[in-house]
Amino acid sequence: MLSENEVSGSEIPSNYGRKVGERLRGIRRQKRISLQDVEAASNHEFKASVLGAYERGERAISVPRLQRLARFYSVPVDQLLPKDEGPDFDNARVVRGAFDDVSVTIDLTRLEQLDGPEAEMLSRYLSMVQVQRQDFNGRVLTIRRDDIRALACILGTPVEETTPRLEGLGLRVVR
Repeated sequence: MLSENEVSGSEIPSNYGRKVGERLRGIRRQKRISLQDVEAASNHEFKASVLGAYERGERAISVPRLQRLARFYSVPVDQLLPKDEGPDFDNARVVRGAFDDVSVTIDLTRLEQLDGPEAEMLSRYLSMVQVQRQDFNGRVLTIRRDDIRALACILGTPVEETTPRLEGLGLRVVR
């Protein structure tokens, strides 16, 4: 029997296939679901054995199937692909600042329950942060000092009043 790579006529480097598989597995694990859970929840569209082969890099996934899997996981399709490590992409890496230890945890589940333009703007911004950080657990998101500055602009509050405003909206997770 021919592999999906042989059928399509294109060879995918095994290293790249492995990296795609690692991304697929990483996103699934962030969602805290098993291969069997994916199979059941997708009405058997994604068989556990086939998804496992994708994750191990043993089988190539087609672009339309990758798109359907991204929709199933509720993530942008590009997040299921590994980052290109070419020299042109070095400038796109996140530079860590001196204030990375200053953070606030946002309850994304609570944000989904809020209505209005303010909630919509917060949701869009925090979705962008999730994509940037590749953090798709969907329950909480830890934001940093620079994010708090951006949220202050969105909420129309001074920076020092942003965290209390988030608490007032029920969005801050206090640990």
